[in-house]
Amino acid sequence: MEFCEKCGSMMVPVTLEDGTRVLKCRSCGHTKELSGSLKVSREISKTPRDKIIVVEDDSVPMPITQVTCPKCGNNQAYYWTVQTRRGDESATEFYRCTKCKHTWRNYGG
Repeated sequence: MEFCEKCGSMMVPVTLEDGTRVLKCRSCGHTKELSGSLKVSREISKTPRDKIIVVEDDSVPMPITQVTCPKCGNNQAYYWTVQTRRGDESATEFYRCTKCKHTWRNYGG
């Protein structure tokens, strides 16, 4: 995954009229030569009925906030938000303790 050096938006692979494959910014239209190979193995379609997948390992970097874990009392946790209800309601905040890995949620307000 690459990001535009001009505006910071995600770049996607496209084929130009002359058949050249490049990365193009979705926001500003900036193009960049495609380096290396690009392989798309399959397309995944999701529906609103699909379940939320929680990653259990530490391979995905997440931001850390100051919040007390209800299980061990540690005062730091990773956090992320998901829109689990209607769009006009606030997002659900998820937390995972940096010490014991306990995960809990806060429905916002």
